[in-house]
Amino acid sequence: MSNTALLTAPAPTRHLRAVEDHAIAPTAPAAAASATTAPRGFALYVGIDEAKAAVDGVSLSTLVEALRRTLGELAPHAETYATVALAPTGAGGRDVDVVRLALHEPSAVARTKQDQPAEDHVPGGVTVDISRKRVFIDGESAAFTFKEFELLQYLVLREGRTIERGELVESLWNNGGDEEAPGERTIDVHVRRLRAKLGRYEDIVRTVRGVGYRFDRHADVVIRYGHGTPSPDRF
Repeated sequence: MSNTALLTAPAPTRHLRAVEDHAIAPTAPAAAASATTAPRGFALYVGIDEAKAAVDGVSLSTLVEALRRTLGELAPHAETYATVALAPTGAGGRDVDVVRLALHEPSAVARTKQDQPAEDHVPGGVTVDISRKRVFIDGESAAFTFKEFELLQYLVLREGRTIERGELVESLWNNGGDEEAPGERTIDVHVRRLRAKLGRYEDIVRTVRGVGYRFDRHADVVIRYGHGTPSPDRF
């Protein structure tokens, strides 16, 4: 799977516009602003996976930390957020183009939207379609609630890492919504309901006794990330 780093300052995405590399110059900010918009930061898309980084003698986390240090020296007030773009194993094309699509960069998505299929063939086993927020079990669409899908998605995007109950509460409920956050033990109830709907594939959500839960991918599990899939802050 190709993992690629993104360094960007957080800003309301509905107000952002893509700016090509050649437009970023010392005189650009004044020209880029308008009566209703103003520059709030920039996104730097970096196309490289862990294998290529290793050949260069570094890692993705090393690259991100180096960029953060440089920004800290040049602009101490800058806010940064680092994540990774996830792409299906074997995805073709230039790394940087794959990154722009995976992270839903507007101009890149606009060029490919017309080529996207309405619905792909769904194999047997479990298919977790992150982009469409759907789960298929043995080819049939499963009736997951919004919160059940959020819970499964949170674990899937952190595949192989044990997630503590407290983190699940903080990330999925303590987000300013109207729904009251459950106690940590109530998470067990939500996980039991999730497993019940997974049926014979319930063990893809593992219990780590005394700690929390972990998603373990099996050979009969397919994860479809699609364009614009949210990626956890990996660095």
